[in-house]
Amino acid sequence: MRIMIVGAGQVGQYLCEKFSSEGQEVVLIDRDEEKIKGLERELNIQTFVGNGASARLLAEAGISKTDLFIAVTDSDEVNLVACFMSSKYQVKVRIARVRSEDLLLSDSLVDKDIFGIDLIISPNWAMADEIVKLIQVSAAFDTAEFANGQVYLLGYVVNDGHPFAGKTLFEIGGLSTEARYVMVAIIRQGETIIPRGEDTIRPGDKIYLVVLKDDISKVEDLFGFSSKIPDVVFILGGGDIAYLTARQIEEMDIDVKVVESDKERCEFLSENLSSALVLNVDPLDIHTLLEEGIDSADLVVAVTDSDTTNILASLMAKHHGTTRCIVKVGRHDFLPMLDRLGIDVTLSPRQVAADMIISYVRRADIVSVATILDSDAEVIELTVPDAKRFDNVALKDLNLPKGSVIGAIVREGKASIPSGDSTIRPGDNLVIFFVKDAAKKVESFFQSRSAD
Repeated sequence: MRIMIVGAGQVGQYLCEKFSSEGQEVVLIDRDEEKIKGLERELNIQTFVGNGASARLLAEAGISKTDLFIAVTDSDEVNLVACFMSSKYQVKVRIARVRSEDLLLSDSLVDKDIFGIDLIISPNWAMADEIVKLIQVSAAFDTAEFANGQVYLLGYVVNDGHPFAGKTLFEIGGLSTEARYVMVAIIRQGETIIPRGEDTIRPGDKIYLVVLKDDISKVEDLFGFSSKIPDVVFILGGGDIAYLTARQIEEMDIDVKVVESDKERCEFLSENLSSALVLNVDPLDIHTLLEEGIDSADLVVAVTDSDTTNILASLMAKHHGTTRCIVKVGRHDFLPMLDRLGIDVTLSPRQVAADMIISYVRRADIVSVATILDSDAEVIELTVPDAKRFDNVALKDLNLPKGSVIGAIVREGKASIPSGDSTIRPGDNLVIFFVKDAAKKVESFFQSRSAD
């Protein structure tokens, strides 16, 4: 597949790295010659310097041969115009990132055909939704939804003294319980393990469970985790993510305080939020924030535009007694050290954007995709093709590619957690966890074959 990406920012770079590593033909366009020439040396991609909304440059870069066009510059207007210019060619899928809420809600974008856009992605909205989900399942550090919200992928940290530390999956599975789940992964010191019965849980492990939404509390009880809706939440930063998050959680009967240093932005927030308290304070002014009660907050959400501010403010809040922190971090190289610093949850805008795009690159019939932060793993929901080899086959006889595991089966709209004896049929949706090395094999495995 030939993919053209306009914009060499964090999202554009991440997509280039991911797609080129999977063998896709990638073309990158950006105004910054030094940046993209550096990426061309590092990655197996082709680059062009200039305005991605230029018809001449798009033609020169080979837009007529492109299958997937992605516009992810920092300018909404450039992204929209670039997609409009590309609509004159036979590009199969066009994707634009749009940040402005005004543009997203504008009547002009209701009909995406006007701009020739197949998918509009808003990482800010997606980040806000992710934060709200993490608030609802507060014991988890990572979460993703599948099967229209019936199935959750939840990540938990196994701390020292956890009752399951030192136990095998066989031992845990032998406990009498009504909780239904599949442990699809253990992440240990940066390595992703697809667990088997003989594998042992260790302190410091991050475990990923696929759970039915209705069984989350039962599974948490089994594993000794306890999620609770917070009473008091501080949101550091007053940008779009903060605003969209505050607007949702103030409807959950939560005491919300939004901290923003820009006075004009504070006025906007005060006028447009109903019950949240807006504080015109620097997020790093810990003395003032202590006076406002940040030390007794159940949750601090740090979503300013500065990674440094988000990390430092969260660490100070934790030091003074804040129970839990969710931190937005744009720089991927910061992620490995944040666990050791005591950051509870890290969210990456570029990864959120990638999750919204990757399904358009996969060759199988993908319904949705989630990538696992700071790992080489993904989770997909795909539809089983109409092929005889998938007709009423038990999972234990399926011979899935190594490095993959099925966490849920969705049949006729109803989700279930499978065992080895569970069967699949064409038309079922499967929630599958797999490591990077298994990605192409999983895609190939679930493709229809004419011989069937």
